[in-house]
Amino acid sequence: MFIVRPVATSDIPALIELAAGLTQGVHTMAKTPAAIERAVEQSLRSFASQTDIAGEECYLFVLEDLENTSSHSLIGSAAISATAGSKGTFFSFRNDVIQQVSRDLDISHSVHALTLCADLTSYSQLSSFFVRRGNHIHPEAALLSRARLMFAACAPERFSDNFFVSLAGYTDQKGCAPFWEALGKKFFQMDFLEAERLVDGARNRNLIVELMPHYPVYVPLLTGDAQAAMGQVHPESEVPFDLLTKEGFAADDFIDIFDGGPILEANKHALSSFAHGLKLQVETVSDDSAPISTNANRSYLVATARETDFRATMMQSTALENTQTVRLSSEVMQALNVIDGDHVLCVPW
Repeated sequence: MFIVRPVATSDIPALIELAAGLTQGVHTMAKTPAAIERAVEQSLRSFASQTDIAGEECYLFVLEDLENTSSHSLIGSAAISATAGSKGTFFSFRNDVIQQVSRDLDISHSVHALTLCADLTSYSQLSSFFVRRGNHIHPEAALLSRARLMFAACAPERFSDNFFVSLAGYTDQKGCAPFWEALGKKFFQMDFLEAERLVDGARNRNLIVELMPHYPVYVPLLTGDAQAAMGQVHPESEVPFDLLTKEGFAADDFIDIFDGGPILEANKHALSSFAHGLKLQVETVSDDSAPISTNANRSYLVATARETDFRATMMQSTALENTQTVRLSSEVMQALNVIDGDHVLCVPW
């Protein structure tokens, strides 16, 4: 059984070990021990805060294998920030179309351009997704990715109505990004990985607006490799890309200012965790030796419908769309720390 829960101070050593396997310049998860400690401390403050408006909170979740009793039971992490620009302006490139018209020559055409913008600053941001198990979609990866949105659905006042996630763009085996080589490097005068280390993965640093071009960048003037890389996802980000598009996110308007990777965005009403979440009352299965139902062939993600001591896991059940209660096994109830009469949020998987 897998469980997603808020990070705890005791998870720091496991997170440091997990971060040792990260690919440079690809994952937004904190990488150094000091950065991991800061992220955990901020998350603890965020969960403990009493707030009714999105602010500087950042909530970090971990994926734990309850059946693994070794030190490797923690196999993933993911985060969600209340607002992307809480500590500054979040910068991205917006895909624009500029109309070029010459009446004398009777010529009119459209030009694809990139404009540095702060449009996503007030959005809530998903980040730090990483699962130790590799580049395949396992149910536990979906659980980790979507659990943070289920938490947002249970505490909507803590988040924006709009969400986005910036996924790593294409880089070669040496960590070279064609989009960066054609654009960012001209202004930063440094390699891609060096720039990523300098800003620590952030896109809200003042030096970005100080160095990046303020005027539209005409895409046809970029190299062919750079144009081809725009909106392309890194192989290690294909799993979160697939999970998030299935959830309801779409990539169209924005790309990352460093590697040109896709930025997926959505209003909460377009997301399955909000639109199809079912708040049901818990009912205990009377006999654990018997199955919940011989027709329990539907897969659901189930989470506690509360802000404190949040938990999420997976289960099999009959269809829940036309019921007011949900029957949970003692194993699931123990994992979620719920009792009869509590409410849970169930989302089809």
